[in-house]
Amino acid sequence: MCGPFKGCQGILRLLEIIFSALSFIIVLFRGRMVSPWGVWCEFVWVFCIIVPVVLSVVEHKMWHILLVAFLPNWADLTCGLTSLCAMMITSATVIFAAVFVCLSCIGNILCFIFSLVATLFFLIDLAMQKMKFPIGYLSSLRGGLRTAEAFTACIILSAAADHFVNGELAFRPLGMICSIVLFAVCLLVTVVIMVLHLLKLLQCLLSFGLSTMELVFNIVAVLLYLLAVILWSVFGYKRHNYNPYICQKCSFVDMNTVTIGAIVNIVFYIVDLVLSVKSC
Repeated sequence: MCGPFKGCQGILRLLEIIFSALSFIIVLFRGRMVSPWGVWCEFVWVFCIIVPVVLSVVEHKMWHILLVAFLPNWADLTCGLTSLCAMMITSATVIFAAVFVCLSCIGNILCFIFSLVATLFFLIDLAMQKMKFPIGYLSSLRGGLRTAEAFTACIILSAAADHFVNGELAFRPLGMICSIVLFAVCLLVTVVIMVLHLLKLLQCLLSFGLSTMELVFNIVAVLLYLLAVILWSVFGYKRHNYNPYICQKCSFVDMNTVTIGAIVNIVFYIVDLVLSVKSC
């Protein structure tokens, strides 16, 4: 191999790009994707193409040396991004198989197989990077929790969007819409906190206030998620015999996904809160 795809990791990244691209190309030939779950899968495959390409080119051109003034640890960043890609493409593979694959859908079966292969390569790449024991925020427990919180929030928002797309037009309770807004706000702040930890200049400016800000945010996030779960459940499940979907087979799958995902994120934020209290 020549160019940026040298060595074992370079070959792994090239394979990640190829199989993610094949998955995306097959979906494009299916036609325009309308389902929010399908849009999520498309976004994941594009993201999993861009990340290995950017990392490979930056390392090949040695540009990461110039970024040392801004990024505390390049190995930590690459490991964190690979971990995020592994989580995202795993979710896309499972979701695509559950929602779109059928015995007569040859194209979708091929797409699932290619996505599954890409997932395996990302997991192998992640395992190899973890074996080097990178030191940094994204490789720490706190960084892993933040990544998991952001990823889970994306799944929650995708399920909520799918719920409203497949549901009847009249079924748009204000309480459920407020829940989506709360989930989105927590996701936005979580991403901002991750960026603040990654940029060295911002770390210097906020060295005394970042821990306090995280502590306050974790408390607020737990309360907002509890409120969001209550609103979502009260307005979504208040009619036991009412199916909000045009498709009778859809049942309450999306609603349950949002509820379970929100509960999982509450646990993540509580653990993060405990760690924040210990670090202050």
